[in-house]
Amino acid sequence: MPKVKVDGIEIEVENGTSVLQACEIAGKEIPRFCYHERLSIAGNCRMCLVEMEKSPKPVASCAMPVAEGQVIYTNTEMVKKAREGVMEFLLINHPLDCPICDQGGECDLQDQSVKYGGGTSRYELNKRSVKEKYMGPLIKTQMNRCIHCTRCIRFAEEVAGVPELGSINRGENMEITTYLEKTLDSELSANVIDLCPVGALTSKPYAFEARPWELTKTETIDVMDAVGSNIRVDTKGWEVKRILPRVNEDINEEWISDKTRYACDGLLTNRIDHPYIRKNGKLIECSWDEAFLKISEEVSKTANIGGLVGGMVDLETIFALKDFLIKISGSASIDFRQKDFYIDSSHLCNNLFNTSIAGIDESDLILLVGANPRLEATIINSRIRKNFINKKTEIFTIGDPGEQTYKIISLGDNLKVLKDIENNNSIFSEKIKTSKKPIIIIGESVLNAKQGRFVLETSKSILKKYNSLNGLNILHQSASSVGAIMLQAYTNTEEVLKNEILYLIGADEINIDTKNKFVIYQGTHGSKNAKIADVILPGAAYTEKNGLYVNLEGRVQSAFKASFPPGNAKEDWKILRALSDALNKPLKFNTIEQLRYKMFEFNPALKRVDQLPSIDVNTLGTENVEVIDSKVNYLPIDYYHSNEIAKSSKTMLECKIARQSFKKTGTEN
Repeated sequence: MPKVKVDGIEIEVENGTSVLQACEIAGKEIPRFCYHERLSIAGNCRMCLVEMEKSPKPVASCAMPVAEGQVIYTNTEMVKKAREGVMEFLLINHPLDCPICDQGGECDLQDQSVKYGGGTSRYELNKRSVKEKYMGPLIKTQMNRCIHCTRCIRFAEEVAGVPELGSINRGENMEITTYLEKTLDSELSANVIDLCPVGALTSKPYAFEARPWELTKTETIDVMDAVGSNIRVDTKGWEVKRILPRVNEDINEEWISDKTRYACDGLLTNRIDHPYIRKNGKLIECSWDEAFLKISEEVSKTANIGGLVGGMVDLETIFALKDFLIKISGSASIDFRQKDFYIDSSHLCNNLFNTSIAGIDESDLILLVGANPRLEATIINSRIRKNFINKKTEIFTIGDPGEQTYKIISLGDNLKVLKDIENNNSIFSEKIKTSKKPIIIIGESVLNAKQGRFVLETSKSILKKYNSLNGLNILHQSASSVGAIMLQAYTNTEEVLKNEILYLIGADEINIDTKNKFVIYQGTHGSKNAKIADVILPGAAYTEKNGLYVNLEGRVQSAFKASFPPGNAKEDWKILRALSDALNKPLKFNTIEQLRYKMFEFNPALKRVDQLPSIDVNTLGTENVEVIDSKVNYLPIDYYHSNEIAKSSKTMLECKIARQSFKKTGTEN
């Protein structure tokens, strides 16, 4: 490993390290605009100039690899003068928009011009003008401010996998554009807003909403899918103004999906903020006591009660509902499955993404079985693309998942192909023999009662043959699925629906036959199942309460309260606790700490927050199963309207319309 000196400090770095990285290892701050750790090196802003011994002129540190014996200076008069000159060039055409720019207060150009700029400019001619570009309903453009760092272009091509951004013209006339001026065809498109070091690309829904110093910032997690992306929720009063990514190398790196970022405006609309009871066929606003009295009257007639939980319900609520049902009826008739979904309860690894999200980076062979990562788990898809780009890993599929952001090789659309692979009658059989870390990703589309057992057992058999059982991965779509499995909150959905009283908590996707049934709906939005309910109890959304969730890896994560529920809405576990008192069958907890203590007693693994589960995947058993001869039928995914928060979001509706418009006409705007 080469040894270099940075401002008199001798350090040893790995081969391939850039001079910029070496300076940072030595504790020196190097300004930059175009350089980004997760993108390829462009070297076009020249802000990272340093002085190097025996070099007659300053060196762009981001593009210069270290070599043995280099002597680097980061704070000499030459470096200071060079940076002032670069900053002067960058500001030549930059408008004085800081008072009205949404980037104000968190702008790299502002910060670095103060620290490294010269304070005056010798340029006196008029600034150039560049017209705004249309990039869809999410990204607002002010291209007069663009400094041509090309981060957005490199992100679109390298990370998002949609090379739709580029530059046209040369020199002073250079412009960043989408060519056809259309919505970026990516579920990660809005990450370019975070990458932009100036105010050229800003958030269109957030425009002129608030300044950074006016916002209360809460670090929490996302529940729009089962990935558990780490996010920061920024609130002003009660309103959630924006959601930004937090860096977590094990999960989402520093990216989040557009739905995670922008569905938050759905938290403000179509909310249930008071209890309701049905009188003469109409839902009438009432008090909590009246709602509880109505439920008490029905429970006194029959203890035949079952519960269904939705896709964004936290562990505490699932456990409290299960405990509540046992108190009322003596058994827990509860489930989280709103569609046909096979579960093998013999081993937890049958239901997890065992490779781990970060483990995708190390894989050398990938097989998708009825999975569509792009729409089911966007962040997982970005990891697969990263592997595809960096390692040229071959990605095979059984079934046609539609357009992905990497090349896929189809093995056909019949599940019998899995048996062919097991019997060495497929090209994939030859590939897996020579691979060291193969993984199979199974989507929910093939995990139904008819196909699920065959797909799961055959996949395990294939991987076990090559001692790679940790390559078994279930791609869950809902944030509550794995947590409900760990709490054993599943019996049989059909049996649950036979109960005379149904208690739904955020269960919005299932169709309910209300004939001879009393339906209680507890949730946040006026969904289709809220409209058919006999009693509605207003709950809290994921940003309005503290709670635990388990992501698809089996990693327990903490969500924290960033806002508060509207009106008379309450946290879900508190509603169940109060209702149990009204029914004279009180639950044995009064605080969330007491509830968690009981929950941890039931499953001690839930104590291990932010850690992967310590389960030996090699103890997984396999069974011989009957071969299934059937095609992969993908479940329809309405990406921008996948849950009630997203359905209530104006921004998600605009995204859906823009995407559909382009697919129909081939143009937008």
